[in-house]
Amino acid sequence: MTSLLRVAFRERLTEAMRARDRQTAGAIRSVLAALENAEASPVASPQTTVATSEHVAGGVVGLGAGEGTRRLLSAGDERALVQREVAELRSASATCAAVDQHERAQELVQIAETVEGILNNSPLDR
Repeated sequence: MTSLLRVAFRERLTEAMRARDRQTAGAIRSVLAALENAEASPVASPQTTVATSEHVAGGVVGLGAGEGTRRLLSAGDERALVQREVAELRSASATCAAVDQHERAQELVQIAETVEGILNNSPLDR
């Protein structure tokens, strides 16, 4: 099931792409990628024995044998992750400003504000 937060980000991504706003589209893609990556299943320990394919390096034998279940993030987990992304953007902005890259620092602040605006205006999942 797709969360309302992700729907809000995807809708805003579509708007940004239509408006050819590359900066906003890139920021939203980054947030969506972070959400997808957070759902990735943990890597199995190297001691796990799995029947491997003799024809494909790293391949496993059996239909669906290489598939893993994804973790499900709660609405709170998703919101916390997006807030961490915003905090990282603001931190990067401060770092850029400290080394006299004021233009890039301002861009990062604008991106953080855009992401935060989407987060704050999206409906909450129940």
